[in-house]
Amino acid sequence: MKKRFTLLLASVLTVGLLAGCGANNTQNQNTNTTNNAATQQPSTSPESTPEETKKVIDTLKVSFVPSKDPDEIITTTEPLKNLLIEQLGEQGYEVGNVQIDVGTTYEAVGEALSAGTTDIGLIPGGTYVLYDDGAEVILTSTRKALSNDSVDPKEWNENKPTVGLDDQQATYYRSIFIAGPSEKGQELAAKVNNGEELTWEDLNSANWSVMSTSSSAGYIYPTLWLQENYGKKITDLAQVTPADSYGTSFGRLATGMSDIIVAFADARRDNEEKWTTEFGRTASIWDETNVIGVTAPIYNDTVSVSKNSPIMDDELKKAIQEAFIAIAQTEEGKKVIAIYSHEGYQIAQSSDYDNERKAQEFIRSMK
Repeated sequence: MKKRFTLLLASVLTVGLLAGCGANNTQNQNTNTTNNAATQQPSTSPESTPEETKKVIDTLKVSFVPSKDPDEIITTTEPLKNLLIEQLGEQGYEVGNVQIDVGTTYEAVGEALSAGTTDIGLIPGGTYVLYDDGAEVILTSTRKALSNDSVDPKEWNENKPTVGLDDQQATYYRSIFIAGPSEKGQELAAKVNNGEELTWEDLNSANWSVMSTSSSAGYIYPTLWLQENYGKKITDLAQVTPADSYGTSFGRLATGMSDIIVAFADARRDNEEKWTTEFGRTASIWDETNVIGVTAPIYNDTVSVSKNSPIMDDELKKAIQEAFIAIAQTEEGKKVIAIYSHEGYQIAQSSDYDNERKAQEFIRSMK
């Protein structure tokens, strides 16, 4: 009896242990199957974790200032839509549509950023500081340094044409005063090239074309130059006509409607072909125009975002920064940003534009 009981007890224990092992093996297999399924689960699945789910933006709005012909800007920047969608996608954003527009004025883009009706604005430093209550700078552009950078206008005329330097990048540019082929324009250029100083009477006797009051190269820095050299400002000039774009100013210069225009330093490069095709001249823009004044350096254009955009937050700002920097390193992206003579972008901060704020304060104090 004792022997039979011992054998029976051993059999029961053995069955129990095998059953337990079988249960543990089944559980481990189920766990492994579950883990493998989770690992293979696509990130776009509804069952994905919040970290794997892309943030959805229905429409991202980008605005440009009208420093060139608006139709040309719209056409050239069309590829930016897909480039932004692709790059922001890599940053974890699913963008349904990128909407690009050109403001009617520089101020219109600044106001749109302040109101939150556009999300991103490619604007000059002067426009940024004027609207920095509603706009935040996140990037500054870099561009090729120019072969001319002297404050002496005669040197610009002795070393024409102005070209970009492939091996040098610059974070600033200058505004130049350009005299055209009109009789008055040629008269003023001759004095400068002979080493003579222009008088206020010389300048005041000419017809001028200038940009809007928030344009750094087209208004603010030229006004500072006039103040420093003559104790005057643009509004003191007898004959001034505002222009809606630099292309308009060059058109007026070509026809003789304007004797002097103010523009960013490489603006003649941008309008070299148009000078003889669209503006009706036969000689080269380098032969028919001369620099008669050069301003202090101007910090480069910005990529700014709206502080009041409903979709803007710190994560999106960082993603936009990385997207534009990456876009500028692609061949297609380089063609897009070349519309503003941009070569690339670097991270910016508000204090970079403190000198621009001083310029704006000076302008306001003179009104």
